[in-house]
Amino acid sequence: MAQFTFAPLTPSSFLDRSAASFAARTAVVDGQVRFTYAELAARVDRLVSALASSGIKPGDRVAALCTNSHIQLELHQGVPLRGAVLVPVNTRLAADEMAYILKHSETSLLVASREFSDRARELATAAGIPLILEGGGTEDYETWLAAIDAAPSDRQEVDEHSMISLNYTSGTTGPPKGVMLHHRGAYLGALAMAHHTRLDTGSTYLWTLPMFHCNGWCFTWAVIAGGGTNLCLRAISPSGIWRMLREEGVTHFCGAPTVLTMIAEEPSASVLPGRVDVYIGGAPPSPALLARVDALGLHVTHLYGLTETFGPSVINEWQPQWDDLPLETGTRLRARQGTSNIVNRPLKVLDTDGNSVPPDGQSVGEIAASGNLVMLGYYKDEEATRAVTRNGCFLTGDLGVMHPDGYVELRDRSKDIIISGGENVASVEVEQALDSHPSVIESAVVGMADEKWGEIVVAYVTARTSVDASPEDLADDIAAHVRQRVAGYKVPRRIIFSDLPKTSTGKIQKNVLRKRILEIGMGPK
Repeated sequence: MAQFTFAPLTPSSFLDRSAASFAARTAVVDGQVRFTYAELAARVDRLVSALASSGIKPGDRVAALCTNSHIQLELHQGVPLRGAVLVPVNTRLAADEMAYILKHSETSLLVASREFSDRARELATAAGIPLILEGGGTEDYETWLAAIDAAPSDRQEVDEHSMISLNYTSGTTGPPKGVMLHHRGAYLGALAMAHHTRLDTGSTYLWTLPMFHCNGWCFTWAVIAGGGTNLCLRAISPSGIWRMLREEGVTHFCGAPTVLTMIAEEPSASVLPGRVDVYIGGAPPSPALLARVDALGLHVTHLYGLTETFGPSVINEWQPQWDDLPLETGTRLRARQGTSNIVNRPLKVLDTDGNSVPPDGQSVGEIAASGNLVMLGYYKDEEATRAVTRNGCFLTGDLGVMHPDGYVELRDRSKDIIISGGENVASVEVEQALDSHPSVIESAVVGMADEKWGEIVVAYVTARTSVDASPEDLADDIAAHVRQRVAGYKVPRRIIFSDLPKTSTGKIQKNVLRKRILEIGMGPK
């Protein structure tokens, strides 16, 4: 076969094309900093050579402790071009967790944006590795780049099945696990996102989603593939997001439902003059939330995936035949997880024997993925890798059903199912009923041990401050509202009004809520 037939699939190749095709178009805006595609490509070329001059070889780990910035975006392009492995560090972790990641990943170099200068110096010193820091004096990032003349020979051709990044999951029950992602999956995942979200040269993508999280769901490469503009947001502020939505021509952004809730509840929120496409994942959106943001001109599409699946490997694509359905029916359909994206194999829902459950929308099994958008495995943890493998598929840990139309709907995390009186209670169903109450902003449902029932349902609720009712009366009203929508045994026995603890990516931390129940020794009402 001719040698010119194939080329390795790697998402770092998108920048070369966009720099040639859209040289003068704005590629990135980071505060006062603006780079065209030609300028961004030149900077990335110097970054590749700067890495080489610092002794970074193919396969070496380069960690990024960066906010959403041009630096983080450049590292996502330049580190793979050198053949090295990017380690995007969750900026909201504790110092000990960050130190563990640097040690476990065997990082050779740390690059940090200015917001984390003190922490980065401490980490680099403790790990005994070099540090490159934005605005960092002798270790300054800009000085490091400027001192180098780009040399094309510093680029390294990669095996598309080799690691492109090592992304660490949240360690809620133990140390974070290193998810090994590969070039092929990142390339195809980025193309899928560009296709499904219709990114092109008229797109301005607002970075509300952390770039460190699943490589920004592959949008760190997808926006560049489409020739769009990356509008960096270094700190989340609902009022700041609204200002950018009105003033910067934003066409797209992504995030967790909790971020969307903050935006919807912002006092300055108002109906936008043009359409903005929003893609959410990390937890099922409630139909009530979807209806709220629709009224503001935010068109929401639900995505589903995990770090292990390169972020969103599933999309809830709107079907034309749904156009004429009643609003409540349509929003309920949009809250489902959906069907596999264009580059992935169809999802499966497996029973405990590894067989697919009937596609009846009722039979519950574990959602499983396979194909191009699945990790290589957990770094230095074969046991954990085997534990999530069944019949050649990756087990997500999520329980769901398969509908006759091929759309998957999440019912719960396997660890979040509540068994009350021998009956299974899916927390997602109860949460959606809670969220449909007009006084509820968001909610989380967990189980509490009970001598009679085994477990009872407890709800944590964030209520609107404008509510003119006592907590007791409001709890009774919410419980009555839920009772009209779900079976009696699913109705929360206790409703606790509280802000909800969240991870750095906006997921509600139910493990923290369960711990609170144990600490206060709460018994049944």
